Amino acid sequence: MQSQRATHNTVVVGLQWGDEGKGKIVDLLAANARHVVRFQGGNNAGHTLVVDGETVILHLIPSGVLQPHTTCVIGNGVVVDPEVLVGELDALEKRGHSVGPETLLLSADAHLVLPIHRTLDGLREQALGGDMIGTTKKGIGPAYEDKVARRGVQAGALLDIARLRKDLESTLDEKNRMFTEWYGAKSVSIDELIEWAQPLIERLAPYIGDSVGHLHRAADQSESILFEGAQGTFLDVDHGTYPFVTSSNTVAGNAAAGTGMGPKDLHAVVGIVKAYATRVGAGPFPTQLPPEQEEALRSQGGEFGATTGRPRSCGWFDAPMVRHAIRLNGVTNLVLTKLDVLSGIKEIQIGVSYDTPEGESRFSGNPIYETMPGWDEDITACRSYDELPETCKAYVERLESLVGIQIGLVSVGPGREQVIPRESLFREAIH
Repeated sequence: MQSQRATHNTVVVGLQWGDEGKGKIVDLLAANARHVVRFQGGNNAGHTLVVDGETVILHLIPSGVLQPHTTCVIGNGVVVDPEVLVGELDALEKRGHSVGPETLLLSADAHLVLPIHRTLDGLREQALGGDMIGTTKKGIGPAYEDKVARRGVQAGALLDIARLRKDLESTLDEKNRMFTEWYGAKSVSIDELIEWAQPLIERLAPYIGDSVGHLHRAADQSESILFEGAQGTFLDVDHGTYPFVTSSNTVAGNAAAGTGMGPKDLHAVVGIVKAYATRVGAGPFPTQLPPEQEEALRSQGGEFGATTGRPRSCGWFDAPMVRHAIRLNGVTNLVLTKLDVLSGIKEIQIGVSYDTPEGESRFSGNPIYETMPGWDEDITACRSYDELPETCKAYVERLESLVGIQIGLVSVGPGREQVIPRESLFREAIH
């Protein structure tokens, strides 16, 4: 008979186009979690943490790594560039955060991002010219393509050089034809890839293992698991602004498939949303600000990609979009981030509906705005909801009424401590 499992496993997802501040919230919630697991995406996502004034940017390792009691897991649904992962381990060690195999597990079933994937990604974007999708050129899409086409290379292959060579051969022939015949680039040899992999194998082999078994054993022992999503809902390959999307499912439901856990093991879904909206790359953005206002908000919010450094497009909060994201993810708890960035703006607009029959965008039609008064006060030192200016509270409460769910945590700055908890889930994590 199966033992009683934990009933406090939580999925954290972004409800816009990514960059909502998921890393900070995962770090916060990890205080009450025994395991933190990434379930999709690759190093095209960057999660920024600020702890005791120190900024740490993570791309593959889960954001719970700075919590001393957590085990971090990179799940089977992630595509992993081994070179980037080693670099991240080295960077953490230099900061005094040594991460050993006892605290980080890489799924043997996770697929690898290879140099040929990065090359192909870049060549494709270059060939598209003005019609480019706006990928990070990190090779994420081509790696997922190989996975779906059943010619990918899994992390477990790094433990068996004969298997690795065979798996590389299965994908390299096609890639070389594309490089030489389609793009006029040079071919790559098996030996070159093996030479690239050799030092990475030596470093990563101790971390590779059975992540699915690990997580199920943890659940059987009632140990809590925090599932960390990357990117945001509207970059989901099925539910986003296709084709301007990422190559994986970013919604909460994929936390099960991307880790090997069952849906019944996902007990809460925390949705993260900015007090305004941003996106990186091409694609529709209905509430985008005019250039002068956009530049001011970008500068005030530090809106530059953690992975690429690219400036993010900035716009007003889009309530219909967030309402739809809440439905798609089954959100149970809502977090509002970067509220402090709006301080000093005289009038704040909210996209409340669209000039379509249903009033919902689905990224067509023109947004209809509602204007609210702003506030001048610096709110970064506020630690209770009552300390916020009245106009600031009115803005928060109007967002709640528009999206149909209470905001359980308000973030008023980048630091771990700069939060205002309003629900028990978050109060327990802080205290």
